[in-house]
Amino acid sequence: MNEAETRAELIDPALKAAGWGTIEQSRIRRELIVPGRLLGHGKRAPSESADYVLVYKGEKLAVIEAKKRDLPDTEGVGQAKNYAEKLETRFAYSTNGRRIYQIDRHTGAETYIEHYPPRPTLAPHLQPGKSLERPFRHHPL
Repeated sequence: MNEAETRAELIDPALKAAGWGTIEQSRIRRELIVPGRLLGHGKRAPSESADYVLVYKGEKLAVIEAKKRDLPDTEGVGQAKNYAEKLETRFAYSTNGRRIYQIDRHTGAETYIEHYPPRPTLAPHLQPGKSLERPFRHHPL
């Protein structure tokens, strides 16, 4: 199974099951991070783009780097961290569709999770009565 098939058959349904893209004001985007640098003679190096960016109420919350099912689930950790830093998201995920590796850039915690967290878990400060200073809770899955 290649990366496109992994995304379509495993990752997209898992994100939908967690409510991403189906709950009001939640979106799943492909985010162009930086266009490729100019090489000269009208040519550019390849651009960098995150496979998925989870957005809720206009705020980018997480980056997901997908790899084909046959690669290790942590194959995309470096890219996910890099993209999360550039997009200033708290969470980064690396997945091969079978396992999901989560990185919390605020706490430094890295762990495997069973399912993608629903949007309120990633954005408690965007819920009524919540404050940005309030600590994020670990989502036990």
